Amino acid sequence: FPSHDISQKQWKSVMGSNPSYFEGCDDCPVEYVSWNDVQQFIEKLNEKSSIKYRLPTEEEWEFAARGGTQSLGYVYSGGNTPDNVEWYYGNSGSKTHRVGGKSPNELGIHDMTGNVWEWCQDRKGNYLLASQENPKGPFWGQLRVARGGSFDEHPLNCRVSCRAGIIIVTGK
Repeated sequence: FPSHDISQKQWKSVMGSNPSYFEGCDDCPVEYVSWNDVQQFIEKLNEKSSIKYRLPTEEEWEFAARGGTQSLGYVYSGGNTPDNVEWYYGNSGSKTHRVGGKSPNELGIHDMTGNVWEWCQDRKGNYLLASQENPKGPFWGQLRVARGGSFDEHPLNCRVSCRAGIIIVTGK
């Protein structure tokens, strides 16, 4: 899979259906998918591939969004100017847009901020004060971590440091 959000076309090729609200744009990101929906997608994808896929942990997501070891310390994934790197409420026209349409980050990854929220493997919990390496979050809880913001968010909610906890629900 490419270095951007999963498109509606890619989702349909694995799942056979499209749960997206903004239908009719095969190159737009799939949306209205729950954390459980994504787990089913990954399971089916893994059945079709010799590569084993999974969601990133929250720390892995942030490391990649910040540009990994090539990070230039940007506020958003790929830059400090939202219009160059993300779709947010100020430039999206209240809808999603084609994946890969904005500038990539230092690792060549597109769309890690803006357009659609991205699920992480972890449950949401408070950060501990002590330094940790790749913490996994709480063992239990209803909230899963989503990162990156979306097309209908203020740019502050699309920063690589912003995190949300979303209850696991099924799509449309």
